[in-house]
Amino acid sequence: MPTGPPGTGKEDLVTTDPYPPAPLSENAAPAPAPTPRPGQDSAGLSVLVTGASGFIGSHLCPALEKAGHRVRAMTRHPESYSGAGQAVADPDSLVEPMTGTDVAYYFVHSLDHADFERMDGDAARNFAQAAAGAGVERIIYLGGLGAEGDELSPHLRSRRRVETILRESGIPVTVLRAAVVVGHGGISWEITRQLVAHLPAMVAPRWVRTKTQPIALPDVVRYLVELLDHPETAGQVYDIGGPEVLRYIDMLQRAAVVIKGKKSPVLSVPLLTPRLSSGWLALVTDVDFATSRNLVDSMTTEVVVRDDAIRTLLPGELMGYDDSVRLALADRAAAAGGQPDPGARSSADTVDGSRGAS
Repeated sequence: MPTGPPGTGKEDLVTTDPYPPAPLSENAAPAPAPTPRPGQDSAGLSVLVTGASGFIGSHLCPALEKAGHRVRAMTRHPESYSGAGQAVADPDSLVEPMTGTDVAYYFVHSLDHADFERMDGDAARNFAQAAAGAGVERIIYLGGLGAEGDELSPHLRSRRRVETILRESGIPVTVLRAAVVVGHGGISWEITRQLVAHLPAMVAPRWVRTKTQPIALPDVVRYLVELLDHPETAGQVYDIGGPEVLRYIDMLQRAAVVIKGKKSPVLSVPLLTPRLSSGWLALVTDVDFATSRNLVDSMTTEVVVRDDAIRTLLPGELMGYDDSVRLALADRAAAAGGQPDPGARSSADTVDGSRGAS
């Protein structure tokens, strides 16, 4: 079960030029908060969402429209895009699609490539330069949790580097750092679901004891939308997580109870290396080996919220893990044309803050 933001439509905006390693400093010369344009308020902003057909972007676009914002949905295939917002392509020159944009959301990842760190850095640099050239006033980025003092995996290190590269544009960047986002369409959740569904017993390497703080997809989307109402969040970094700190094995076992009605037996294999774990995940799930390997490397890093300031700034009831699992299953059934459990809500129904019991 991977850490960090798993949602990807694989909307890569990359070049072939190498880039020098960016410093990992979190707060390099913070830029001032954007000054509202004449007559502009928090409603009706022009926003650009990269990866609009991906896991996070496809849920964020309709939520932004519902909040009254004008959405440009950036995708590699605008001709087939049927989601919320006005579809725009991601051409080599990004300035034109960004012209007139107030806020740009950045959700670009390349985890299915061995060279993903370079690709992610190149994509972020291209995006940041284009945003600066187009006069974008603010960037919002979804990164990954992990304490600064820890030795971060390449996956999490890449997320930090992208933060730095975006800041180097001089545009105020708001960063939300998350661990596992639980929702239909996310790699993290899909690995969890498939492991539970396919295995009669859970194989337990040492990393399944690592702590993480999963968060429900609707809560992530709510935070991303509500940031627009708080210009003081420009240039800030916030940890986000659900109400529970769990181990990966706890997540698997509790998902098993929801899916199968009982916990799965656990087979401890402490000597299972990250490489072997990656092969095992690729064998029993439909996630490719490169993605599995890049994510498994992060599973030994504890990813929990260290500062919950976001909960004071943007208060609201957070969905518990079991309910987020039920919601993901209901959304999967709906997407497949099946019938979800009676009374089950969809992700779209819960973004506005309505909740079942946690």
